[in-house]
Amino acid sequence: MNRDQKAAVIDEMTTQLQEAQAVYAVDYRGTSVPQAAELRTKLRDADTRFRVVKNTLTERAADKAGADALKQYLEGPTALVFVNGDAAVAAKALADFRRANGLLEFKGGWMGGDVLTPEQIDAIARLPARDVLYGRLVGMVASPITGLASAMGGLIGGLARQLQQMADQGLVGGDAPAPAPAASDVAEGERDEGASRLAGETDFDQED
Repeated sequence: MNRDQKAAVIDEMTTQLQEAQAVYAVDYRGTSVPQAAELRTKLRDADTRFRVVKNTLTERAADKAGADALKQYLEGPTALVFVNGDAAVAAKALADFRRANGLLEFKGGWMGGDVLTPEQIDAIARLPARDVLYGRLVGMVASPITGLASAMGGLIGGLARQLQQMADQGLVGGDAPAPAPAASDVAEGERDEGASRLAGETDFDQED
């Protein structure tokens, strides 16, 4: 590889480091060409690229990209995994490959400017995929809203039925009967009527 080719590789890796959501460094020793090809296919589905480049060129790209933290992992056979999609899906694909083949140990990583330890990458691999998390979140948010809407609908429906029953009985509207007189009004009326009868009887007696 001549100087221009090396410069092109460094520039390309610099861009990949800057654009990646996460970068995982793995020890690829013992991985055969067919195994690497199979892994690349699985990672491609997760919008992730598996790349093996000389450590010296990777170090220069890390310097240009401001990813100095990655340089501590560039000792011995090292492949970089550039994640542009779901970091959990990519980590799970790597972990599944390691479990099935006994190869590809995590060395460390870099995400959002922070260093990732091998244990943290293992923890990321155990996380649900992003679409699963979104589905759970939507379900948690929608559930109380659905319950509230149902309760409000039941309350409004019950009120409408009560009003209709009152209307059917003539208790509301223009045909509603006059309100019954109060007990005090009835008693007062009876006293007035008795007084009138007494007065009439008195006048009659006087006329006789």
